[in-house]
Amino acid sequence: MSSPDEKNENREKELEDRIQTLERHLERLSAHLGDENTGAAPTAAPQAKPKTQPVEVSLDDDMPELTEEVIGWASRNAVLPRLATVCFLMVIALVLRTVTDSGFVNKLLGSGLGMGYAAALMFTGWYKYSKESLLAPVFTACGVVLMSMIVVETHMHFKALPLVPAYLTLMACGLGMALISRAYNVFLPISVGVLGMCFAGAAIDYPTPFFPYLSLVLFTANLLGFAAAQLKRCSWLRWSVLIVTMIMLQLWGVRLGVMLSRGETIPPELAPAWYLPVLAVFFLTFVVISVLGIARAGNQKISRYDFSLPTLSAIWAFTSARSVAEAWHLNVNLLGIIGLVCAACFYGMTFWCARRGTEGAPGTNTFAFAGGALLAMALPAATGAFIMTLPVISLVAITIAIVSRVWENGGLRGTSYLMNMYACLSLISVLYAESPKSTDPINMLPAGLLAVISIYHYQWCRWWPVPVNSALFDTFDRNDRSAVLLLLGGLASGFFMLRVGIFQSLQFIPVEMQRDTLRCGQSVLINAAAIVLIVLAYLRRNKEIRNVAILVTLVGAMKVFLYDLLGTHGLPLVFSVFSFGMAAAVESLALGKWQTKAVDQKQD
Repeated sequence: MSSPDEKNENREKELEDRIQTLERHLERLSAHLGDENTGAAPTAAPQAKPKTQPVEVSLDDDMPELTEEVIGWASRNAVLPRLATVCFLMVIALVLRTVTDSGFVNKLLGSGLGMGYAAALMFTGWYKYSKESLLAPVFTACGVVLMSMIVVETHMHFKALPLVPAYLTLMACGLGMALISRAYNVFLPISVGVLGMCFAGAAIDYPTPFFPYLSLVLFTANLLGFAAAQLKRCSWLRWSVLIVTMIMLQLWGVRLGVMLSRGETIPPELAPAWYLPVLAVFFLTFVVISVLGIARAGNQKISRYDFSLPTLSAIWAFTSARSVAEAWHLNVNLLGIIGLVCAACFYGMTFWCARRGTEGAPGTNTFAFAGGALLAMALPAATGAFIMTLPVISLVAITIAIVSRVWENGGLRGTSYLMNMYACLSLISVLYAESPKSTDPINMLPAGLLAVISIYHYQWCRWWPVPVNSALFDTFDRNDRSAVLLLLGGLASGFFMLRVGIFQSLQFIPVEMQRDTLRCGQSVLINAAAIVLIVLAYLRRNKEIRNVAILVTLVGAMKVFLYDLLGTHGLPLVFSVFSFGMAAAVESLALGKWQTKAVDQKQD
């Protein structure tokens, strides 16, 4: 009888034999398949190869592949020739600068040589583009950068180039680059030309440039930025030009407003008579650019630049114009009326976008949002009564919501939410104080209207769900939970309406009880609202209203136990604590029955 060790050795040997046999069969099969694919006659089965020692693999084996890719990319883009060309062009520019600084030639002649050299580089780039040379972008970009730097330095440091020729040189440079881009359908020349013209124009005589001339340069830069967008979707370029434009014109308005308010003599570079017309021209230009961009987009997605431009330009232009008008003691009411006319035009553009017949009415929300923003600023300026205009904004918001259902546009619905919430928050900010102006009984009217409109807006949103295809709600709020903010805004408006009523009733009670009555009366209002909400939620079996009722109850609890108990006394405190007890009891009863019915339904 064999031992266990012998049995194990026999099994290991048997397994090795079987593995070798399988390897031979696999090699024969592989050779047979390879011969069939190549059409060659089958060959004899190869002999079993002796076992080889493992070969150590180095990480350097992968380096040739990576190196070849890098070299291939550099060769395709002509990186080294372009770098060499940049270096040689810089050498020539530095030689000219050294000759000028050494006094070998005067500053004017040296500047002329430098500008001539930069112009020669740009014309060389134009010629290279016609020959489809890979070095064409290098000559063009270097020429633009060099020209911009020479113009700024020659005017500011050497005082050898007057202001008007400096600005005209920059504009000619930008226009020339635009022609190159249009002729050869390339993006780089116009992008470099626009940036060079924009930033160099802003740098000349900063921070005290001659603003009317600078405005002409920036206006040209924005038009060229729009032309560049026809070649390539270049939001970064247009955003850069827009930001520089708004900053420089805002600087103009701030300096002008400060000097006008102080009654100081206005220097010529501020040109006060030109500010409002220039502002109007830029505003209209930005709106037209946005309209053209939306019309060109068609069924495609509208770019963020075209979507945001009307709203940003409306807010920027109106606030800047109002600050200067107030400092200059002009008619602010007239400015508000002009703003209302522009807001009406925005809403007219909204209907124009909807009548184009495109699915989802793209572009409507662009001008509806801009119209709402301008309406919120212009209506108080035109009427002189801020709080009385808030219900009007809320009415416009509910109208936009109704129209959004007709056009099946979720963006319009979201805009209506923002407008209504703006009205509610503005009302709260005005009535939160305890000043005589805030507690005027006339304020109960707009607060009550706003409460009714906001609550109806919320109810309308629950009657009509969001559109099926809405990028806004599909991305952020498919279940339309944000509509609850309308309910909260309406409740807050109603609370402040009753709060004003409490203020007016304080005159009928002793003076020593007025403070405690005011604080505890607000608690009673909050707890009463919680009772009404929980009863309404129970009757409707509405979980959303139930959650709002619980939130209001928590607010009431904090008000009673953290403020009233620590700071009030007497009969008002009794009513405060009793009202919260009633709210807690009613809520407990309603939630208990709610749970019982839910369990019974599950059992059924």
